Amino acid sequence: MIPCQRHLFDIPETIAYFNCGYMSPLLKSARAAGHQGVDRKSAPWTVAPGDFFTESETARSLFARLINASADDIAIVPSASYGLAIAARNIPIKPGQKILMLDEQFPSNVYCWTELAKETGAMIVTVPTPADHDWTSAVLATIDEKVAIAALPHNHWTDGALLDLEAIGGKLRSFGAKLVLDVTQSLGALPLDVARIKPDFLVTACYKWMLGPYSLGFMYVAPEYHAGAPLEYNWLNREGSEDFAALVDYVDDYQPGARRFDMGERANFALMPVAIAALEQLLDWGVADIQETLKHKTKTIAERCAEFGLMPLPDHLRAGHFLGLRRAGGLPKNLRETLLAENIYISIRGSSLRVTPHLFNNEADSDRLTAALSRHL
Repeated sequence: MIPCQRHLFDIPETIAYFNCGYMSPLLKSARAAGHQGVDRKSAPWTVAPGDFFTESETARSLFARLINASADDIAIVPSASYGLAIAARNIPIKPGQKILMLDEQFPSNVYCWTELAKETGAMIVTVPTPADHDWTSAVLATIDEKVAIAALPHNHWTDGALLDLEAIGGKLRSFGAKLVLDVTQSLGALPLDVARIKPDFLVTACYKWMLGPYSLGFMYVAPEYHAGAPLEYNWLNREGSEDFAALVDYVDDYQPGARRFDMGERANFALMPVAIAALEQLLDWGVADIQETLKHKTKTIAERCAEFGLMPLPDHLRAGHFLGLRRAGGLPKNLRETLLAENIYISIRGSSLRVTPHLFNNEADSDRLTAALSRHL
């Protein structure tokens, strides 16, 4: 169990922030690193050509450690949708084959696949929400020889319902199907090992559970796709781009591994230091320990909320960092706004009151949340 880390964040005691699934606050160390980056851009004579590469490689390596991959398997992207578009461009699919996704899945992991289906004649198959919220069994039952791609999260963004990606990935591979993951709502708080799950592509944005900046993300690309087609063509990911004097000697080859998929201007001198500071802190805490600590926090809140009719998914069916609370008859209108007026920050997604804490939440926060809910329900 990790003790409360509120001292590492700049969160007033008057704020009870249970909304990491919406956007995380920055660590003080990450904010300081970003300020230093802005200062460096203000003095461009201090930026050397090598600086376009060093921080990117540091961040790439740190992210690779987080998911048990090689740095050569990691691309730097501006968003989850950008990475998913790369996946859609590089996975072949035939007319009549199926693209599998979840009911009420986050739209960034839907739109690119609906477009691909229009272009190729493939079919979108949406797994309906199972009555028992056991998404793993529902997905496994839907996989057949017609499925070419499964585009999935690690947990559902509305209520934290968990998917066993190792089991799902194994069945997909038995049919020759591909697994594409958007783990923006889990990575950094829920352990993930690509060596065990074996996704074809995995993407995450940094601004939620990665505790990083907006407009920056990372993508894992399985080695078999390293020779694929990037989404854009920029100078930085080409072979030999470290030699600025020779940039006009145009080349067809790319930097090794997944670097060919890097976004243009990946060497963002303000955002990259923020991501590095956040990654270093996540690795220092340990994602498994983060998950266990948050699981304890959400379980305690859930037990208190049961007293006034708010019920979560069973513990074995939800990710520990997510708490989706539902009530028979639904939630009161304007509940979010009512709590906001008391400086209590949550989200409502679908029929769920979504409580997503992090290590900055203390017992006083939990007391304020549950006391307010008891008054307003």
